[in-house]
Amino acid sequence: MIEDRELVHLRRCVELAAEALAAGDEPFGSVLVDGDGEVRAEDRNRVAGGDRTRHPEFALARLSTTLMTPEERHRATVYTSGEHCPMCAAAHGWVGLGRIVYVASSAQLSAWLSELGVPAPPVATLPVPDVAPNVVVEGPVPSLVEEIRALHVRFHRGNAS
Repeated sequence: MIEDRELVHLRRCVELAAEALAAGDEPFGSVLVDGDGEVRAEDRNRVAGGDRTRHPEFALARLSTTLMTPEERHRATVYTSGEHCPMCAAAHGWVGLGRIVYVASSAQLSAWLSELGVPAPPVATLPVPDVAPNVVVEGPVPSLVEEIRALHVRFHRGNAS
């Protein structure tokens, strides 16, 4: 269950997604928080340069291996604006990170993109538990979903500012 004290991290994910959009990237942002509630790292999408693997969730998974012990990773939470894609879910599982809390689900994002006429991605959209079945996943967070949806609409309509 998502606690009120966690909303600060989710709001930061929305801010990072907005920063990504302002930089010409798809609007995604993520925050890595350790088991004691300390923010250890954060990142935003950086795919605009052509490397489609530069998702914040993937970057944080890799970075966590240098910042945290295996036990610390297991106790950590990754907060994110959107549910992990299969690539990021796999990285999360492989490095042994703990819980994922997301604002909007992959199913929600897929529906929004379909409404906007955006072609399907080259990789299947799967929920995190289908890729990393031992990871605890929570979301969506209804109070923030519309903000994330609006950022995706702006990006895909070419209105990043």
